[in-house]
Parts: sequence; structure tokens; C-alpha cells
Amino acid sequence: MLFIPTFRSNRYFFTFKNLHMKQIRTLIFTVLITPIAFVGCNTGAPKVAGTDTTATSNVTLPYTANYNSNWSYDVSDSDLLLVLNSYKYWETGDLNSLRSTMGDSMNVNASNGWKFSGLSDSLLTRWQTSRDSLSSVSISMDAWEKNHSVKDGANFITVWYKEIDTYKTGKVDSANYADINQVKDGKITWFSQYKQALK
Repeated sequence: MLFIPTFRSNRYFFTFKNLHMKQIRTLIFTVLITPIAFVGCNTGAPKVAGTDTTATSNVTLPYTANYNSNWSYDVSDSDLLLVLNSYKYWETGDLNSLRSTMGDSMNVNASNGWKFSGLSDSLLTRWQTSRDSLSSVSISMDAWEKNHSVKDGANFITVWYKEIDTYKTGKVDSANYADINQVKDGKITWFSQYKQALK
């Protein structure tokens, strides 16, 4: 014998007899599955900043990383802001503010193969000449990623962006870039750039 509950009150009358089979299935599904979904969403262990969450794997990779293969995202948002501001200062031509984002000395690997290692003031003199040749710079950021090297505590922020440079001669140069910025003690100290020309 099928038990069909009926609920009555002065104002409401509800019975399962009034429901279609599809509605009954939906009701049963909702009542049974919803608690399971809530429990399932909360079963993971809490994540602790700076801990290695890499799963152990039986896969043998064909290479070993020369520098490091153990990374976390434990980099402050203030370091990210510092790096993004450096690009905004370049874009707006504010090289005095750009200098404030840099350490006393810098190491640079430019996309054209040029390398620099020395005082940031000397680097800025060279960059000022380059920026003065431009009438405008437009940067659109595509993505960024914060990486903390667990091995030695170094912080790196990689940015992917498109830059359009308009020279005072009328020439326009556009390219996609991927830059790696190392931040130490709240200042950029190392910079490596990769370029894909668009025009």
C-alpha cells in the first residue's frame, strides 16, 4: 500500500496526489542531493600559504629544471601593484616614478638581446632616451602571474601584454610581450623580456 502524505491547514492544502511524476522526481532529487552537494564542497583541507601543494607523481619527466621546479603563489599583492605600476609609468612617460619601482641596481635581459647589469640610474638614462623617441605608448595587460620560489624565497611576477609604440617619426610598432620581473624587498631588481612582433 502506498502512503501519500497530506498536509492541511486553514489556508493551504497540499498533497503529493496533486503533483505530476516529473515534479515528484525533482522534489526528491532536490531533497536528497542538495545536502550531499554542500558536504562535498567543504571536504577539502584548508590551504596554507607557502606550502607545496604539488601532488606526488609517478611520471618521469625528460628534463630537470636547472633553477627550480617548486613554486607557490605566495607573493604579496603589493609586489604585484609595484610591477604593474612600473608598466603604467612607462606608458605615461613618468620615468621618475618608474625609477621609484626599481632597486639601486638592476639586471636586464632585453628582447633584442641587449643585457644590462649595473646601477638603476644608468639604466634609466638609457630608457629615458628610448622613451623620448616615442610620442605615445599604449599597453593592454592580458594576464599576470605571481610565483614564489620555494627553493630560495625569490619572488617573480610574469606579465603578458600588448604594447603599441608610436614614434615621433610616425612609425608604429606593436608587439606581444612576456616579461619576468623579480622583486626583492619591495623593488624590481631583475627583468627579462620576450617579444613577438605584430607588425
